[in-house]
Amino acid sequence: MTGEGTCEPAGIRGVVFDFYGTLVRMIPPWPPSHSAIFARRGLAEQGERWGDQWSVGPRDGEEHTEHSVSEAAYTAWERGRLRRRAHACGVPEDQLDGLVAELDRAMKAIHLALFDDVPEALAALRDRGLRVAVCSNWFWDLDRAVERVGLGGLVDVAVSSARAGARKPHPLPYRTVLDRCGLRPDEVLFVGDVWAPDVVGPLAAGMRAVHLWRPDRAVTGIAPPPPPGAARIAGLRELRGLLGCRALAGGDQQGKSGS
Repeated sequence: MTGEGTCEPAGIRGVVFDFYGTLVRMIPPWPPSHSAIFARRGLAEQGERWGDQWSVGPRDGEEHTEHSVSEAAYTAWERGRLRRRAHACGVPEDQLDGLVAELDRAMKAIHLALFDDVPEALAALRDRGLRVAVCSNWFWDLDRAVERVGLGGLVDVAVSSARAGARKPHPLPYRTVLDRCGLRPDEVLFVGDVWAPDVVGPLAAGMRAVHLWRPDRAVTGIAPPPPPGAARIAGLRELRGLLGCRALAGGDQQGKSGS
């Protein structure tokens, strides 16, 4: 448990959550693998060169504002990136368009479900009069994804990297979600499961941060000790005890790992 000890009002008026790994997880049926798509098209050798299907998107921290002017422009950029990569892997020109369209669909054909603690935690924040937002490295349709998993009535603002013009931990998504929430950085707590985008980036933007380290997390490795202004929790039910805690207000009390 994190944030144990004396608490005092910390001026928090809003809580911003990451999306995947924080609020939602992937469930079956799983999306088709890229290697299977290549193989089915007689391109197994090119599929070997393609590599990990989860590493073909934009890099964390990458800015792409010129492509985020509209959904059509962003989708064209996404597919253009896939096309250039497939071409470099040796895919023949006459097979590029069909392959890229299928790869793009496969990357987005994911089925999501809420973690069990999410509805209760978000409802409790709303009951306290706090703004609730989502800020995620996600496709253009984050607002629709939030609705599909049943959080439409519990989330005030949804900001995707696709629409913001950059991926966390670039400052732009944080500035965008703060502007849309109408809050100052010092009034906001950011909660997420990935260290750089959800802890380091928000702290640099002036927010306080909570590192969510679930027992059933998808993130691997060892979590660094929380720096001043940050804490760590093992589940969202612990947020209630953290809000207003001195551990987040002044950094004089570091959280303990929930792992």
